[in-house]
Amino acid sequence: MIETLDDLDVEGTTVGVRVDVNSPIDDDGTLADDARLRAHVDTLSELLERGGRVAVLAHQGRPGGDDFVSLESHANRLSTLLDQPVEYVDATFSSAARKTIRTLSNGDCVVLENTRFYSEEYMEFDPERAAQTHLVTGLESVLDAYVNDAFAASHRSQPSLVGLPTVLPGYAGRVMEAELDVLGSIEETPDPRVYVIGGAKVSDSIDVAWSVLEKGLADHVITAGVVGNVFLIADGVDLGDASSDFIYDQGYWDEIDRAADLLDAYGDRIALPRDVAVDRDGDRYELGVNALPPGDGESAMDIGDSTLEYYQRILADAETVILNGPAGVFEDDRFQKGTRRLYDTATDSSTSIVGGGDTASALRKLGVEGFSHVSTGGGAALRMLTAEPLPAVTALQNAPEQPAADD
Repeated sequence: MIETLDDLDVEGTTVGVRVDVNSPIDDDGTLADDARLRAHVDTLSELLERGGRVAVLAHQGRPGGDDFVSLESHANRLSTLLDQPVEYVDATFSSAARKTIRTLSNGDCVVLENTRFYSEEYMEFDPERAAQTHLVTGLESVLDAYVNDAFAASHRSQPSLVGLPTVLPGYAGRVMEAELDVLGSIEETPDPRVYVIGGAKVSDSIDVAWSVLEKGLADHVITAGVVGNVFLIADGVDLGDASSDFIYDQGYWDEIDRAADLLDAYGDRIALPRDVAVDRDGDRYELGVNALPPGDGESAMDIGDSTLEYYQRILADAETVILNGPAGVFEDDRFQKGTRRLYDTATDSSTSIVGGGDTASALRKLGVEGFSHVSTGGGAALRMLTAEPLPAVTALQNAPEQPAADD
């Protein structure tokens, strides 16, 4: 059982809160999009309003990347979102960071430096070893409790995610709680249940398809995007050189065999595209999946109208729709139609769940709303949908209890 903020005695408690605010960054190193910060406002506001002393831990980018920057601009934005001053310290577990945490008063908040500025945080450990890292041993003495609200990172086994709840009482924040409630009980949603798998994460998507079909969770699986192209090739369709070469260059060739096995086992429940849209002379042009000409560089960029009508008939009968991945290259206005219309149709179902990652990005760009739940996590959501354990969630389940308050 995982305890939540309802179980935490907050007032006067110094709480380390792990969030996931890994965001797009402008050329000047500041935030370009604050959607991920806004997701955690409820958790942070509640802790502060209840008299907690809050130290925020988070990562931003990967070493060597243009988005591998400090969290100073994140702290500045949180000050606005929380409508109170939020301090920033350019260290995570140093003596300066610990001193700042010790001097917090009830209702105060500090953002610690990017956890990935320290090499251990970019490595994965089992919880016991993670608890011995410098980050955990440095912070353990100044924190009374730990809250994990970073569902999107919960498939990782890094010190700030699994080490801290090994040595501190651990709780799920409101984002984490909502994600576990929804994604952890997919089997309780009404059926017929349809999964839409698209985008370019082919291996993960095929894992999801195998899992939900084997377990009887999916009445239908709809394929689109690069995933759909892989299934088409597995079904014997010649998509032309451009689409096939892309799949080969991305290392997805082995996934064709897995898709073929899946079609052999559950082909009557897997829907494949019937036509696609390509870039022809700068315009959107639609043609049947068998009509892509070889060798001229035209590749499938979106599903076509015939496919949309077919998929919309399936979705119209669904009570629950789970979407993971866009239907095409939605970043290009010419190839947004498939994603937009599928998502719009999905919102008519009694339960509609978006699996996060690229799917959530597409939602924001297209302005589609009305879903029952939009996950904050891509990889983590996929793991939950395949019933794989999430290391950070397991660590919360095994966290020690908060000592009883003195009378």
